[in-house]
Amino acid sequence: MKRYFVILLAIIACQVAVMAQPVATFKESTYDFGTIKESKGPVKHTFEVVNTGDKPLIIIDAVASCGCTRPSYTAKPIKPGKKGKVEVTFSPVGRAGTFRKTVKVRTNCVEKVSSLIITGSIIPKSKE
Repeated sequence: MKRYFVILLAIIACQVAVMAQPVATFKESTYDFGTIKESKGPVKHTFEVVNTGDKPLIIIDAVASCGCTRPSYTAKPIKPGKKGKVEVTFSPVGRAGTFRKTVKVRTNCVEKVSSLIITGSIIPKSKE
């Protein structure tokens, strides 16, 4: 009987270890820059991410939907309960009108990819 109890405890411990995962919880997933002027140059926004899981969170990569958008991110593992960031820089130069750009953030979470979206409207130099 004691042997079965030890085996049962080992099985439960293995299941708990498998369930332990990092969880990327973004404070927001969309940011609206509003109306920006092309002549003012690039604008930036920082998306905050909290690891609400119980294993270190690793941001593997962040890829933008176009060359006018550049993401940078916390490179070190984010411990459980701690914060990291994904900073997105958008260049309005040579563009006019509304925009909607996506940054795909790849992590070591169960849900491997999170999408961050920036939006806004650009006033071209010719209309300033």
